[in-house]
Amino acid sequence: MPHAFDSDVITAVLRHMNGDHTDDNLLIARAFAEPAESPVTDAVMTGFDGDGGVWDITRDDQVSELRVPWPGGPIDDRPAVRREVVALYDAACARLGVEPRPHA
Repeated sequence: MPHAFDSDVITAVLRHMNGDHTDDNLLIARAFAEPAESPVTDAVMTGFDGDGGVWDITRDDQVSELRVPWPGGPIDDRPAVRREVVALYDAACARLGVEPRPHA
């Protein structure tokens, strides 16, 4: 069973991702969603647990859920969430041939 994070941790991470990293959400969705004729036009991170992140993605005005496993495997603490989201971003950039920005 995947690790379940406290609701305050989930709320804080989602606020940050959906407020400060909307372009990263879209990049991750475009890189990891199943190929389709229509491109992903929107992505909102809606949750995560110890096994991966979850996004609502939009194609042709239709919303579906995308679950992406953490690249480093299961996690169980808050610092690992940031590490794994950054790893997903870097992997998405590599898949899409996009130069990643430096991480602070």
